[in-house]
Amino acid sequence: MAGHSKWANIRHRKERQDKKKGKIWSKCSKAIMVAARAGGGDPETNLALRYAIDEAKYANMPKDTIKRAIEKGSGEAGGAEFQTIVYEGYGPGGTALIIDALTDNNTRTVGEVRSIFKKAGGSMGNAGTVAFMFTTKGQIFIDANTYGEEQVMEAALEAGAEDIQSPEGEGDDQGAWTIVTEPTEFQSVKDAIEAAGIEIVEAEITRIPENTVEVGGDDVRKVMNLIDALEDNDDVQKVYSNADFDSEELAKLG
Repeated sequence: MAGHSKWANIRHRKERQDKKKGKIWSKCSKAIMVAARAGGGDPETNLALRYAIDEAKYANMPKDTIKRAIEKGSGEAGGAEFQTIVYEGYGPGGTALIIDALTDNNTRTVGEVRSIFKKAGGSMGNAGTVAFMFTTKGQIFIDANTYGEEQVMEAALEAGAEDIQSPEGEGDDQGAWTIVTEPTEFQSVKDAIEAAGIEIVEAEITRIPENTVEVGGDDVRKVMNLIDALEDNDDVQKVYSNADFDSEELAKLG
C-alpha cells in the first residue's frame, strides 16, 4: 500500500467536482431555493440559507447566480415540493456511503440510487444501515501553504474549535489544516476565523466517519465510479463515504 492521505482524498474529490461545475452549481441553486422558500431570503435570519450560500461560494458559483436562486426561492409559490431524503448503502471493498438528496419524487430517486449501487457492485440498505458509522460535524479547511501553525491554532482555539488536525502534505504542497467543530458551533468558529484574517478554502456541515476503510487496487476505481455516478444524479446533493483511498491509486485515476 503506497500510503493514505486525507488531504489527497479531499483534493482529488474537489478536482473531480471542479470538472462538473455546471452540475454542482445546479445542486447549489436547488439547495438555496429550497432554503429560501422554507425560511425566507435573508441569510442573517435563515441559517440553512446561509450555509447553502456559503457552499455555493466555495464552489465558485457567480454572485448573480446565487442572487437569482435566492430571489426565485423567496418568490416561488405553488412549485414543486422538495423533501430531504437520506439513503444509505455499501460500496465495493466494504465501504459505507450516505447520500443526501433533495427530491420531489422519492419513488423515482430511490429507484435511481438503488440502480446505481447495483451497477457498481454495491448494495443499498435501509435507514440506519451505516448511519451509526458517521458523526455530524462542522469541518473547515485552511491552506497550510499560506497559514502557519501558530496563526491557525490561535484563531481556531479562541473561536472554540473542537479539534485541529495538522496538514498531511509534503514538499511544496503542505495540504490543509482541518478544523473540526460541533455543528452548533460551526458558524461562530467559521466567522471568528475569517475575522482573524484567515481565508477559508472550504467549510461545511458534514458527516465524518468514525473509522475509515482503506481502499486500494481496482477497488479505488470502482468506489470512485460509484461516488461519481451518485453525484451525477440530479436529486443527489452530497455523498459521504468512509473510504480512505490509496494516494498513488488516486493519482493514476487522474
